[in-house]
Amino acid sequence: MPNLILHHYPMSPFSEKVRAVLGFKNLAWQSVLIPAVMPKPDLLALTGGYRKTPVLQIGADIYCDTALICEVLEHFQHGPTLYPEGSKGLARILAQWADSTLFWAAMGYNMQKPGMAELFAGVPAEAVKAFAADRSAMAQGMNRPRPLDATSAYKSYLRRLADMLDWHDFLLGDAPTIADFAAYHPLWFTRTQVPAMAGILQATPQVLPWLDRMAALGHGQMSRLSAADAIAVCAGAGAAWRQTDDHFQDDHGIVLGSRVSISAESFGAEPTVGELVAATRTRYTLRRVDPSAGVVRVHFPRVGYALKQELTA
Repeated sequence: MPNLILHHYPMSPFSEKVRAVLGFKNLAWQSVLIPAVMPKPDLLALTGGYRKTPVLQIGADIYCDTALICEVLEHFQHGPTLYPEGSKGLARILAQWADSTLFWAAMGYNMQKPGMAELFAGVPAEAVKAFAADRSAMAQGMNRPRPLDATSAYKSYLRRLADMLDWHDFLLGDAPTIADFAAYHPLWFTRTQVPAMAGILQATPQVLPWLDRMAALGHGQMSRLSAADAIAVCAGAGAAWRQTDDHFQDDHGIVLGSRVSISAESFGAEPTVGELVAATRTRYTLRRVDPSAGVVRVHFPRVGYALKQELTA
């Protein structure tokens, strides 16, 4: 079975989402720690431009965005499932809300002055400024809630989660689904990374034991790997596969083999450019060549990403 390699850093909330899924499925994985801010040359050697965290690597296949990463982990090991029959549509929709609306309300609240002071205690002022500038560049053009508006929204969303937890141990029943992992990581950040801000959770006590249950899932079986070794894994794996037309879904009038770019529609919109080698109902795949990583396949979900044809040189 090929190795799962997660490129992440400890305080990343979306990385915690995937780490918790790895724990839920009790999977073994290799950890490559990456910088929290640009430059990220080792990561970009694999992704070609995408710089958000985390990224999952399986050989020469690079998976971007946690919505897709969780789908890949589900196929890698089906049980226990993230998408139970009877509620998988609802679970996906709730997860999409949590990864966007809930996340930005939580972070707007978390990153107020007391939270920033705690998160960066002992960090040089230049590094704090670099982090703020990096995130500002990633959010260019986004309409994010202001801190006081985010606080009000976060309180309301916590009450709604608490209402769901009045009836079950998890949001949609007696076992966690993808919705739980998506809702968990912004609250995890509040509770563990900026505990000075965690008092907001006390108003919805039903949420606290749920957070404990999610944390108890652990992170699976982790071992360390260097960025150089991860790049070597990619270079040694090869990536000659292409999609057949039988599974090609064309919504853009762009044929396979075209030079294209893919970028996020909102936060972190740096494009990845390559040859379109697959486009299924749910994902795009680009083939690109890097001097150190060799031939790489980079995968993106369709939802939340824009596909554009690039002019050939």
